Order: sequence, then structure tokens, then C-alpha cells
Amino acid sequence: MEDFWAIVLAGLKVWVCLIVALLMVPAMFGFSLGISETYMKILVKMLEWATLRIQTVNKAQRIIQSSSFNSLVQRDDGSMEEELRGLRRSRPKPPVGGNFTLSDCFYFYRRGIEDIVEDEVTQRFSSEELVSWNLLTRTNIDFQYISLKLTMVWGLGVFIRYCILTPLRSLLRVRLSCVIFVFNQLHGSFLRACPCVFSRLKSWLSEWVHVMCYRICARGLSCTIHYHNRENRPRKGGICVANHTSPIDIVILCNDGCYAMVGQSHGGLMGVLQRAMARSCPHIWFERADMKDRHLVTKRLRDHVNDKTKLPILLFPEGTCINNTSVMMFKKGSFEIGGTIYPVAIKYDPQFGDAFWNSAKYNMVSYLLRMVTSWAIVCNVWYLPAMHQQEGEDAVQFANRVKSVIAHQGGLTTCLFPCRDGGLKRAKVKDTYREEQQKKYSSMVVGSEEDRSGNSD
Repeated sequence: MEDFWAIVLAGLKVWVCLIVALLMVPAMFGFSLGISETYMKILVKMLEWATLRIQTVNKAQRIIQSSSFNSLVQRDDGSMEEELRGLRRSRPKPPVGGNFTLSDCFYFYRRGIEDIVEDEVTQRFSSEELVSWNLLTRTNIDFQYISLKLTMVWGLGVFIRYCILTPLRSLLRVRLSCVIFVFNQLHGSFLRACPCVFSRLKSWLSEWVHVMCYRICARGLSCTIHYHNRENRPRKGGICVANHTSPIDIVILCNDGCYAMVGQSHGGLMGVLQRAMARSCPHIWFERADMKDRHLVTKRLRDHVNDKTKLPILLFPEGTCINNTSVMMFKKGSFEIGGTIYPVAIKYDPQFGDAFWNSAKYNMVSYLLRMVTSWAIVCNVWYLPAMHQQEGEDAVQFANRVKSVIAHQGGLTTCLFPCRDGGLKRAKVKDTYREEQQKKYSSMVVGSEEDRSGNSD
């Protein structure tokens, strides 16, 4: 029995040494041994074969085509004013102000039925539908038994993902947590001990430590990241603004540069990591009471941006994770700080794994389990040209302009109505949003103030 445990211990040591030599060390220095590339090529070939198999057996092509039409309701792109004018077109325009017509009811009836059948807000908090099965889940289409070969490939994939990749990735994440804690502790001690003349060396070492840790994390999740337009990468003293799909967004962006994080202070293991990271890098962590003080938060962020020697701030103005198809309202607080805005668009490939985190349905542990059991994380990152607030443009208009640029580049849809807030994921619609729609309609019925003043004359 002792010989058996000795063999197990020796095998475990060899396994750990292989992880360090083949994954951690190459990731630390930013190069690859070609293992991930080979894995991705084999994976792509296997998924292509599975797709062709589904398309040629049991009339699966018809199933795939029907599932590609994710939208049941075809909505008009016009605003309330445009659509109501269309309904009123058959009636002559009254000579005085606005007016009410019974046909206006049809607009609100149709909108209500559309939201009951298919709520365009709720859709953005559910996973993206796939055109074809990716051998991970059977919930995207009405999947049925196709063939013995496909079932055997699926079973082999389950074994590989749960018995090989999951233990490897879990072990790597545990070692990564230790590395982050130790490196930041040592680096924080170095920063306190060294004089100011080594400020450049300390800054370079701090950025290298953080980028190294995130690269190890990305390598452990089998991430394949394609960066575009790197000449537009965020620079110091600026604000990086990106759409938000997953907590992994931070890992994806920090693989190519170092950022100052903004967030709430936590306790437990997360708090230990936050404090360790803050020792070597000027991250901005707020206490829960501070987060409620909007002016205090804005002041600390503005002071950070005004210091051109500090790292760019990374912000996700949506405030919550949205699925990989859409962009929701950007909150104006991120655009009231001032400084240069560097937009970034992130788009994941759902064929290899669903990166979206539905925090209302899955806790962090469940989400991480889904990530480590997926095939890989594949995404594209576009760095967009820097943007500045124009003269006469308020924070809301600036936020909408940045959001439109990100959505266009990432191939994401954006909602026409500003009330489509990510906070609707858990909360009800605010009364102010409802009152805003009521005011728009009342202005059409009773006329604007200019019309009423003209009529009084």
C-alpha cells in the first residue's frame, strides 16, 4: 500500500512540474509552446465534423435554420413619435396644438403584446442561442439522437473536459492565487523599501507582475484572444470603457496591458487578494458606505485620472453582465469624471463556450465551474480611437455616443430606448422612466409649450 501512495505522489509531482514548465513559465514571459494552438485546431475540426453530421442526418438542417431566427417579434425601429404619426397619417392635422386620437391605443396595445411575447430586455440576460450544437449543451436547439458516432464523440468530450481539463485548470487557479498573493506581498515590500529614484523600475515591475498573473489565468482557461488595432490601446491618465459580458473581461483585457481596477472592497479570500494587489498597484477599492457617496467616488476617480503617471482606469458602464449579443445603457457616472475615454469592444465566440455570467441565476462558484468545463474561451478585442466629450455635449449624450461606437464595432445590438438599463436584471422599472414615456405622449396630445404660447397669441 505504501508503494502505491509513493507512486501516486511521484505522479502528482510530475504533473505539477509539467504544469509549471508547459503552462505557467511560458505564460509568465508571454510566449507559447504551440500546445494551445494545436488544441484549438483539433477542436475546430471536431466541431466542424459534428456540425456536418447534424446537418446531414434526420433533416437537422431544417432544425438549425428554424433555430437561427432567435427573434419571434419583428419590431419597428421608429420612435414613439414616428410610429404615432404613422397611425395618425389618415387624419388631417388640426390647426391648433396637439390632439388625441383613439388610434393611439393600438400603438400601446402592440407594444404591450410584443413585450409579453418577447421582452427585449429579458432576452439580454439569457445565454446566446447557438445555430448548431457545440457538444457542450443540448439546450440551444431541440436536440435529438443523431448517430452513435456523434454520441461517442460527445462522451469522449465529457471525459476530456471533466477528467483532464477541469482538474488541470482548477489546480492552476489554486496555484495562481498563491502566486498573486506571494508576488504582490514581495513586490509591495520592495516598493516600500526602495527609494524614489527607482520609480520607473518599480512601475515596470508592478505592471509585469500583474500582467503575468492574468496571462497564467488566461492560459489556464484555454483562452485564445485576438487583439485588433493595438495602436489605440488605453494610455496612462485615461479611462478604458468596455462592454461587459463576464468577469473574465478583466482577464482578457489585462493580458495585453495593466489597468487600475475600480470596485467594492470584499472580505474573505477575495479581500485578501484585493489588499495584496493594492500593495503593488494603485487599484481603487471602495468600502460599501463610500460607494453610496457619489461625490466621493467621483473625486477619487478624477484625482486618479488627473495623475498622468497612473495606470488607466478600467470601467464597465453597463454595471452588470449582458449576454454576448447586445449593449445596454451606459451609466453617465463613468463619463462625468473627465479625461480621455478609450472605448474597447469585446466579442466572445459562443461556439467554444458560453462566457456570459447570469449572476441572477448562477453564483460565482457555479459560473467558474462552467468556465473550467468548457472547451475554451475565444474572443476578439477591438481597441477603438480615443474619444473626448464635445462642446455642448452632456454626459448622457457622450455615453450614448461611446456605446454606439462599441456596439457597431463588436457587431452588437443596442436598444433605442434609454431606459433599457442593466439594473432591470433584478429591479423593476423606475418611475422616472415610466414618467418620461408619459411626458412624451402628453406633449403630442396637448402640444409643446411653444405651440401653446403661439395659440395664446
